[in-house]
Formats: sequence, structure tokens, C-alpha cells
Amino acid sequence: MKLKMAGALLLIAGGTGLSAPAGRGDGDWPAFGRDPGAQRFSPLTQITTGNVSALQQAWTFDSGSLDLQVTPLVIDGMMYLTGGSNVFALEPETAKQIWRYDAKDAVSRRGVAYWRGSAGAAPRVYSGVGDGRMLALDARTGAVVTDFGVQGFVDLKQSVRGDVDGSFRLITPPAVYKDILITGGSNGELEPSTGLYGDIRGWDARNGKLLWSFHTVPRAGEPGVETWNGESWKNRSGTNAWSYLTVDVDRGLVFAPTGSPTSDFYGADRKGKNLYANCLIALDAATGTLRWFQQLVHHDIWDWDLPAAPTLIEVSRNGRRIPAVAEITKMSTLFIFDRVTGEPLFGMEERPVPQSDLPGEATWPTQPFPLQPPPLSRTTFDPSKDLYALTADHAAYCRDLWDKNKMFTRGMFTPPGLDGTMVMFPSTLGGGNWSGLSYDPGRGLVFTNIMNLGQVARMIGRTDPATGAVTYTRTSPWGGAYARFWDPQTRMPCSAPPFGELVAVDVNRGAIRWRVPLGEFDDLTARGVPKTGTPNIGGAIATASGVVFIGGTIDRRFRAFDAATGRTLWETTLEASGHATPMTFMGRDGRQYVVIAASGDGLLRSPAGSKVVAFALPAAGR
Repeated sequence: MKLKMAGALLLIAGGTGLSAPAGRGDGDWPAFGRDPGAQRFSPLTQITTGNVSALQQAWTFDSGSLDLQVTPLVIDGMMYLTGGSNVFALEPETAKQIWRYDAKDAVSRRGVAYWRGSAGAAPRVYSGVGDGRMLALDARTGAVVTDFGVQGFVDLKQSVRGDVDGSFRLITPPAVYKDILITGGSNGELEPSTGLYGDIRGWDARNGKLLWSFHTVPRAGEPGVETWNGESWKNRSGTNAWSYLTVDVDRGLVFAPTGSPTSDFYGADRKGKNLYANCLIALDAATGTLRWFQQLVHHDIWDWDLPAAPTLIEVSRNGRRIPAVAEITKMSTLFIFDRVTGEPLFGMEERPVPQSDLPGEATWPTQPFPLQPPPLSRTTFDPSKDLYALTADHAAYCRDLWDKNKMFTRGMFTPPGLDGTMVMFPSTLGGGNWSGLSYDPGRGLVFTNIMNLGQVARMIGRTDPATGAVTYTRTSPWGGAYARFWDPQTRMPCSAPPFGELVAVDVNRGAIRWRVPLGEFDDLTARGVPKTGTPNIGGAIATASGVVFIGGTIDRRFRAFDAATGRTLWETTLEASGHATPMTFMGRDGRQYVVIAASGDGLLRSPAGSKVVAFALPAAGR
């Protein structure tokens, strides 16, 4: 690994394609993953494994929003974040507000993208707004950039309409490559099956002009359209890149993870593999031309989107460094591919999986698995030994749930049917989720949080009163399609612990280095039960000093771990659970800060919060 110095600029990821714009300080956090390749690694070393236990709260900022998944950015002495309908700029050392822009509609809840400007254009920040627009603001003043799009806004719905309309949102900020903004978007994955397409697109960062589009659902005559039976590709919604996109700047590549096609849980009207759904896609960042792809779920009927940012890493093999990209899935499988060719670096094979007996459905006979590492979370379940048994009351609830609903399990990729209730691990929440990976290039480790949480489902038939056609939809013992194998009141899973874990994987060997429980149920701790871990969403970051920071758990804790061993070094209690990815930066006062949004989470039924919280070591003299 090379180290390059350019004034104050220290590029830890030299030679990996993670080049940063000139002038960026190594103490800044200029993108959601810090670098364009989403390593979420900081070279800062003021906070160490030896002093992290002395961290104190430095400030809090009330965003006024109860829907926070934001990772703030810090660039050139300004902090940028979103909350509700607002985009904020703060003084990062104090949280003093510098400017605020109110879009009068929800903005991207995971933050903004930053562009340094060029050819006379001042630096800008970009966010999604409402139902299908992208907004450009002057990064210094918060004023709308009126020469971008139409009076500062680009209509993202305009170029993805087929013959029907539908919803479209940019919940995750664009990726930035040179003077190009690259967007995915969320266009809905439930019913109806038709809607707007989920194209990945490149836009001119200066004026908002559409430069290129990649069709995530191929149109007539395009490669991949044959994977959609008949004309089932027409007006097909879902198949979107709703999560983070990442960029290899040196090689001019953008990597996109895509979601499932509509509808999530019944695919009789879309027989086939359904490209480019559930794919890791590598595109030419300047033109949108397809370089390679790997489909990681064929004909998805489980809502097993690829939810996480593809993370650019390097793999050492036979004395050479291979540029690679890693993708964690909801199935908790960790795939590592050659970044240039798409070749699986640790092998990949198609394995037979259970098949559907639902009328009209045609599941794919095999699914892809990496040969190394093994799945990171629970993927099998034996009710004779794996049902929860630690406390009598919850054990009784889980046994009763199993028996009354005639539950069964047949392993990963089990399709739910009409008889009995399917239990399968992981759930629609993962495994892994948008929490994704952080990567320590010096130690050759990626870190990720996972859940050992199952999903519960059965199918029911229904008749269209207009046509008499019978179709099927997914439900559960509690009603609704999205059901977890837990007590919904306590959010405690019905499988044996650990319920949530933090895992470190050696990317050079494709092997798990360590794993530790992540989180605790306070009432179990009070009863003398060791830490079990909890359900969790919200990712980790790594630092050069060997400290890994993560919130994510439903117990409202924010923690620091030793990167080498997984040992807990520090924890504190937040006002609400930190279901967001933290960040760290060096303040102009010479102090290193660590920041997390204490947000709560509706999917995990974690009470909501609106605060962003910063921590630092005690200032000199305090």
C-alpha cells in the first residue's frame, strides 16, 4: 500500500482508485463513505484504543426530524446534513447553524452529495426532494442554484416514464464523478407491478442536463430483455438502485447495487431471471456503458435487494494487490469481485434451492453463493434446538407462535406457500442491510453488523373481481407482508441468540477474523443473561488507530470496538438509537470528533429521535 503526501492531503487508499478532489484535508469527511469508494475509513489517530474510553459529548443538534439516517459531511470547515424537509450547514466544532434551506417537502434522509465546483461554478450540495426532484444549493450560502435544471430543480421522473406514472424518490444522495452526478432512486417495489423504471442516470453537475441512462430493466431488443418472459419488462417498477452508489475515480467506474423487481413477493407475471434486478453492476461513469454485472438473486420473491454500498477494497494474492469490490447482501453472503473484470475472487457457485409450488410461480432452480467466506448470519434453523429458551415467558411465546401457525423451515430461499407458515433466515431486513461495510486497508479487514433474525410468511389467494383472475399475496400471523420471527412488542427474536453481531472479515483470506455480540436487552442483562446482541440497522466506521465506531442497536447505545479483537472499548447511551452510520473529522480546534444521528427506526420499531450528537476527548485544561 503506497502512501502519498500532497501538502496536508493524506490518501490512505493510494493506488485503489479512491482519489479525492485536490485540496481535501485528511481530517474531512466529504462523502457518505468518506471516499468515493465507500471505505468509511479515517486516517485520524487522535482517538485511540487507549483513550477512547474518555470520550465525552461535545454538542447536540436538534434537526427537528424524526426520520434521520443521515451521515453528515464535513468539508473545508462546514458540516452538511439533512433532516425532514431541511438541509443544514453547521459549524462542525459547535453545531452552530450557518444556514438552513427548507424545501417544504422531504429531502434525502441519508444526507447530501457535495461537488467542489468547476469552470467558475461555486461548490454545491445536492439532495433529493419530495416525489422525484433533485435540488442544487450553493454550499457556502444555502441559496438555490437557479441555473441548475429548472430554477434549481431537476425532475427525476421525466426520463423514466414508460406508459404509466408512479412514485419516485431519491432517498440516498447521488454519487459524484468529476462533474457528473449519478443517481439511482426508489420507485416502489410492492403492488402494482407497473410504475416508473428504476434507471441509473448521469447528470451534468453544472446545469442538470441528463447525460446518460442505464436501463435496469432492459427494453425491447436490449441485452437481458430475454430474461423477462414475454413482454413482462414493460413498465416494470422496482429493479432500482435505491441504496448508495460508489465510484472508482481512477478507473472511471461506478458500482450500483439493485433491488428486487415488482412485486416483491409474487413473480408469476415476470417469469425468468429478471435482469438487472438484484445485481451488482459496474458501469462506465462517464457514459453509463455496462462493463460487467453479477446477479446475486435470480427471480427474487423474498425482497432480498442488494442494499449496501459496494465497497472498494484491495485483496493481496500471490504477491500482488488486486483491486476489488465487496458487497454484503441481505442473505448475509459477502461477495468479493475483481473490480475490473467482475471475476469472483473467492469462487462462486450455483446451488439448488427449494422450489415454489404456488400456482403460476416459477422460482429459479439455483441461487449463487460465494465459496468464501461463509454466510455471516444464521441461515438455517432447527426448532428442536434453535428456538429461544433463555427465559420462560419469551420461550413460551415463541413455542406457541410456532405451533399455532404450523411453522416450517427448509433453509435459505424457501418460497412461502399456501399450507403452513414459512420461517426462513435471514429476514427481509437481513443479514446485512444498507448498513454495509467499512474497510481498514492497513489491517485488511472489513467490518459489518448483521442480524440473526428470521422472516415469517405464508401466501393467500385472491380473485380480481373485474377479471376473475386468481393471484397471490403474502401475509403473516400479524397481517402484512413484512413479518419478523420475533415478538413484535419486545422486538426480541424467537431464535437462540446472538440476535445481532459485529463481524470482521479478512479480505485477503476470505475468512472471518472475529465476531462479537452487538447490543443487549437490558431486561435480560438484569436477569443475569450475558449480552445477546439485538436487531440493528446503521453501519460502522473504522479509523487508522484501530477503533471501530458503531451505533445501530435498538438499545440506544453508541459503541467503540478494537479493530484487532472485537473487544468493547467504550459505550454511551443516546436519547434514541443510532440507526445511522457515524462519521469522524478533525476540527479546526485540533480535536477529533465522532458524530452520529440518534434517529430511531420504524422498521425495527425503535423509538424515534431527532438529535445529531458529537463526541470528542476532553479539551485541554478541562
